[in-house]
Amino acid sequence: MIYEGKAITVQALEDGIVELKFDLQGESVNKFNRATLAELKVAVEAIQSDKGVKGVIVSSGKDVFIVGADINEFVNTFQLPEADLVAGNLEANQIFNAFEDLKVPTVAAINGMALGGGFEMCLACDYRVMAASAKVGLPEVKLGIYPGFGGTVRMPRLIGVDNAIEWICGGTENRADKALKMGAVDAVVEDAKLHAAALDLVKRAISGELDFMAKRQPKLEKIKLNTIEQMMAFETAKGFVAGQAGPNYPAPVEAIKTIQKAAAHGREKALEIEAAGFAKLAKTSVAQALVGLFLNDQALKAKAKQYDKKAADVKLAAVLGAGIMGGGIAFQSASKGTPILMKDIREEGIQMGLDEASKLLGSRVAKGRMKPDQMAQALNAIRPTMSYGDFGNVDIVVEAVVENPKVKQAVLAEVEGHVREDAIIASNTSTISITYLAQALKRPENFCGMHFFNPVHMMPLVEVIRGEKSSVTAIATTVAYAKKMGKTPVVVNDCPGFLVNRVLFPYFGGFARLVNMGADFQRVDKIMEKFGWPMGPAYLLDVVGLDTGHHGRDVMAEGYPDRMADNVRTAADVMYDEGRLGQKTGKGFYSYETDKKGKPKKVVDPQSYDLIKSVVQENREFTDEEIVEIMMVPLCLETVRCLEDGIVESAADADMGLIYGIGFPPFRGGALRYIDTLGVAEFVAIADKYAEFGPMYAPTEKLREMAKNGKTFFG
Repeated sequence: MIYEGKAITVQALEDGIVELKFDLQGESVNKFNRATLAELKVAVEAIQSDKGVKGVIVSSGKDVFIVGADINEFVNTFQLPEADLVAGNLEANQIFNAFEDLKVPTVAAINGMALGGGFEMCLACDYRVMAASAKVGLPEVKLGIYPGFGGTVRMPRLIGVDNAIEWICGGTENRADKALKMGAVDAVVEDAKLHAAALDLVKRAISGELDFMAKRQPKLEKIKLNTIEQMMAFETAKGFVAGQAGPNYPAPVEAIKTIQKAAAHGREKALEIEAAGFAKLAKTSVAQALVGLFLNDQALKAKAKQYDKKAADVKLAAVLGAGIMGGGIAFQSASKGTPILMKDIREEGIQMGLDEASKLLGSRVAKGRMKPDQMAQALNAIRPTMSYGDFGNVDIVVEAVVENPKVKQAVLAEVEGHVREDAIIASNTSTISITYLAQALKRPENFCGMHFFNPVHMMPLVEVIRGEKSSVTAIATTVAYAKKMGKTPVVVNDCPGFLVNRVLFPYFGGFARLVNMGADFQRVDKIMEKFGWPMGPAYLLDVVGLDTGHHGRDVMAEGYPDRMADNVRTAADVMYDEGRLGQKTGKGFYSYETDKKGKPKKVVDPQSYDLIKSVVQENREFTDEEIVEIMMVPLCLETVRCLEDGIVESAADADMGLIYGIGFPPFRGGALRYIDTLGVAEFVAIADKYAEFGPMYAPTEKLREMAKNGKTFFG
């Protein structure tokens, strides 16, 4: 043994060939944490000082090569001053350079995943052999940064500027065939032959059959493009990537600028340019938010995993109420491998549900994401029925009938009589209290909420709602079923609107107030889309349906009369009374025409403005900033209340619920992260500016306390 650490070992194999193996103790995957980097430095020094070494293979002792940096360490690292970040990056890069400059040939044997820093380790090798099932990539832009261990330097010099920009700016994970075609790896072999192939390659380099120094040389020099070629490559790419990434995600365009700036320099100077740009991005609120988002997502998945031990197995599911929602739930269950019964009392309901499932499956086949025989299999796993005949075998039933408490209670009581005593029943209600619905049941402990978002196949979130009597088994089984369906479950406690709708309606309240005070709804939409929402509030109401919005507002007003009950007539009320229910009726705030692809396209409808005139009470002028504040303050404050009331367990759960459930701008990290970014004291001061608007704009006492003591939601 030449070197033995807790993450890396260096062992002699044969004829002067050594194997540098990554195998991080106590972890299921390899990652580049500080300790691993420190060990790499010592391991490289051990190889340098051993005169008997003729070649090096770099491998992994785990199912994956290296998944990248340890993102948990980013939180504290990114708090450091910019100069310290630059110095830290250059220090790390000296280790990779020392490895790259070894006087002997080096070969990476890539298995599983080599991502981020893991793939940058491979790029520092002379040759790369990849297992056929492996994937490689540089996904750093998804965290608001770009590669910082030499990726922006070595990648364009290896595979060309255009290809490197595609990989780095897209943050994609790439399969072996694509990596080989682009020249990112030198060979692809069957998984079982990976080690032997790496050994063979290093021997060929040692014997002189392959010139490893010549192979290494381009990585040390400037990029081989003349000034005109450079300008064409970089300027075109910047325009295209800026259009794709949008103004709120600076990392992809910054990556191109860095590659461009470093193009005329050799490795050392190019790495200095990379480090400076990396540090600048790491200090942005976007990077802080996206890193936080990644860690919150990991925490949420870990929480959901904890329920696995207490969950009952779901081999057969059922959905009550077909239609678009029921069809979407049936599609999601069947396509992920759980057969499902789809019951409705009307033949046309069942037909609509089957049509929805067929349409979604057909679209997957058309996009090449599913084979026709898999589609047939999934369709066969959806069993339409108008009776409770087979319900005795069902493990979980999702009730998805109309959003009416009396109807739901009747249906729930009825189905309870047809299922096994241990079967779980879950309601896909979006607003009605689970504890209230449970009053109709003999076994309320087997009942909870399972709130899907529309469209089911697109929206990642499922709220699992714990009623007063819901058992641990009911919650655990529902969480496990949601995960099996490919969804991200967030467990919340019962209250009107739960988490997502409870927080969304104050946002709609802010919108109603703005329009009543003379703001143009189209302008509000544009400003909120610029803020980062996928659609503005008027467009969102049209998509959700103004009837759904109307019903939800009534439930919220009853649940929180002190701040959400308001007798003022709004623009949404006018639309609802006129039967303009949004996309479903072809008219709402906007009118809808069908585009070439058969999708509804919004167009401005002058009639909307005529109708809205009746509710406009004044003509106040608002700045863009005021519009954002009037929209965002009530949403953020309601999120704070959900956390304080124990509806969600943590700030991370709250923020993930909003990002996955209503498309809260990810680069802002969620409502509570957004308050942290502004500063809690600053946010309280902004809210106090709108005290005249009443309790929905009033910070809680605890929040004022946090502001006074300089506390944050995320330490």
